[in-house]
Order: sequence, then structure tokens, then C-alpha cells
Amino acid sequence: MGTVTVEVNGRAYPVGCEDGQEAHVTSLARQFDRQVREVAGQVGQVGELRLFLMAALMTADEQADLKQRLESAETRLADIEGGGLNAEAAAARALEGAAARIEALVAKLD
Repeated sequence: MGTVTVEVNGRAYPVGCEDGQEAHVTSLARQFDRQVREVAGQVGQVGELRLFLMAALMTADEQADLKQRLESAETRLADIEGGGLNAEAAAARALEGAAARIEALVAKLD
């Protein structure tokens, strides 16, 4: 198990992580630090726990918004794909109808 030291709001915190995940954890900590600093810029230094809580809530709000947008996009994609299947079925029926008419014409010529 690896350990990485991250800095949030000017303080260092050792964090355990899986081997090889150190860079990822460091990147996540930088994102969280930006959120904490944004909150601190808006409301001032109101205590570490409160800053962390507010930053976590902002992050959760962004995540919920992204999840909703993803679900909406997936629904639209399914609708588009479903429409494509209907178009394929209609094209197949049209080709079958055309083939039947051609066969009928050939039968009349014989």
C-alpha cells in the first residue's frame, strides 16, 4: 500500500492509497484544494472542518449535476439508436416490397 502526502488549504496530510495510485490521489487532492480555497475566498477562513464540508458539498453538487446530464445524454442516445433501428426495419420492409414487385413483374413476363 502506498502513501502520498497531499496539501489542502496549506496543510499537509498523509493519505494511504493503492500502489501506483499516488499521482491520481495527488490530482484529486489538488482539485479538492481548489474547491476549499474557492470556499475560503467566498466565506473566509471559517474553520477547517467547515471549509472541508462546504467544499465537499460543492463537489457533490457538481457530481450530481454531471450524473443528471449523463443520464439525460444516455436517454437521448437510446432514443436516437432506437430511431435508427426503426429506420433499418422500414428500409428492410421497403426492400422486401420492392423484391416482391420485381418477382411479380418477372412472373408476368414469363
